[in-house]
Amino acid sequence: MNFIDTINNNLAYISIGLTAFSLLVFIMLIVLIAKLNKMNKKHKKFMAGATGENLESQILLRFSEIDKLKTDTENLSNELNKVKDNLLITFQKVGVVKYDAFREMGGKLSFVLALLDKNNTGIVLNSVHSSREGCYTYLKEIIKGESFLELSEDEKIALNQALNSNNFMK
Repeated sequence: MNFIDTINNNLAYISIGLTAFSLLVFIMLIVLIAKLNKMNKKHKKFMAGATGENLESQILLRFSEIDKLKTDTENLSNELNKVKDNLLITFQKVGVVKYDAFREMGGKLSFVLALLDKNNTGIVLNSVHSSREGCYTYLKEIIKGESFLELSEDEKIALNQALNSNNFMK
């Protein structure tokens, strides 16, 4: 058998192989055309209204805007750090107890207010209401969770409420 006889005997297989190869090439061509069209749309959108001269100025403008954003971000970060530092010294923990200063009066018109910062430093404010003589307010300083003056039971309760409060900035 010679070469031509072999081709004639396998002509059907060769035709099927070439048809499959042509179909594969055709599908690849369609995919490439679709990708090229997508790329052309992106290029047209990017170059809309742009010429070679003003494209460089647009790029430089964008870089300057990025530099301004960096500067603004640094400024905001510095301001935020200042706010955080200020919050550390503000009263963040609160305890309140209402009580009757005198047994014959009702309504619990007297109160103790404990205000502490993150370091448990602050004040205990005791307001004693007496309808006969008015209202008296006492202030006691708290340093690191302790008072150097004697605290009443209500003041101790309010201080413990504030000390156990966990709604502060960590």
